[in-house]
Amino acid sequence: MNKVKSLVLAGLLAFAPSIAMNGQALAQDNVAAAAPAADNAAAPADSAANAAAPAAEAAPVAKVAAPPRMKPTEGIGMPKPGEVTLQEQFTSTGHTARWLHDKMLLPLIFAISILVLALMLYAMWRFRASANPIPSKTSHNTFIEVVWTVLPVLILLVVAVPSIGLLADQYKPAPKDALTVKVTGYQWYWGYEYPDAGIPEFVSNMLTEEQAKASGEPHQLAADNRLILPAGRPIKLIITAADVIHSFAVPSLWVKMDAVPGRLNEKSFTIEKPGVYYGQCSELCGARHGFMPIAIEALPPAQFDQWVLSQGGKPAGAAPAVAAAAAAPAADAKL
Repeated sequence: MNKVKSLVLAGLLAFAPSIAMNGQALAQDNVAAAAPAADNAAAPADSAANAAAPAAEAAPVAKVAAPPRMKPTEGIGMPKPGEVTLQEQFTSTGHTARWLHDKMLLPLIFAISILVLALMLYAMWRFRASANPIPSKTSHNTFIEVVWTVLPVLILLVVAVPSIGLLADQYKPAPKDALTVKVTGYQWYWGYEYPDAGIPEFVSNMLTEEQAKASGEPHQLAADNRLILPAGRPIKLIITAADVIHSFAVPSLWVKMDAVPGRLNEKSFTIEKPGVYYGQCSELCGARHGFMPIAIEALPPAQFDQWVLSQGGKPAGAAPAVAAAAAAPAADAKL
């Protein structure tokens, strides 16, 4: 009997390790079987989240329509028939320049011309040979020499003070919040890029005579793609050229800056009121130099932001609010 008990105990001791291992394997199998179930239970949530992400990315952004193309006003931002003075100005430096030209330089030029003509006529009559058979031997007149030396100096000082102020204002650096636009001159068209707003370069070519007439614009000044700028906001133009020297000139905004290959020139200004302002290349640049016009369309700030959004750009300031306001009319129209 003792031998039987000993044999049974020895057998149990021999099979104990394998039984323990089988128990552990069974427990692992149960855990492994439970894991797929948990994964399968979580899978719908993950799938829903993964499906929602591309759907959110693929959700169409509300398309913002560009504002309508502005019609030019005759005589504003363009030459007038029979005009003998500077064009009407729409920048602060332009007002100063026109005042200096019309109120100071022209009257001064007219007065000096009349004075010189009167002196010449008087000398021709007073000192003619028939009236002076014996010529005068006078060689010096201290009073006259002092007058004709001091008077021109005073005139030049009077002219110099506002001229130097205007020169300084023309090259004053743009403020930090100014809109930056890169202008590039090509043979023979202009390219415009908005690095601040993320709008890539587009080119501007002259309209044909038929196209300009159909759109109510002056021939050889109208362009297919205008340079769109905001009115009432400071603007900084970075001007360069890709081939030869051009010159970016808009007389009614008192803007003129050479576009030189390999060089970045800067011009800053603020347009006072919305409108269409025309200019031309003012540096002889080749065979079609006279056929690369400049057309600037100055929009109210809200419409300018709308235009930036319509081009896929990012306006400065509260872009979401502007986008919602611009998209609202389209939603209302659908309703």
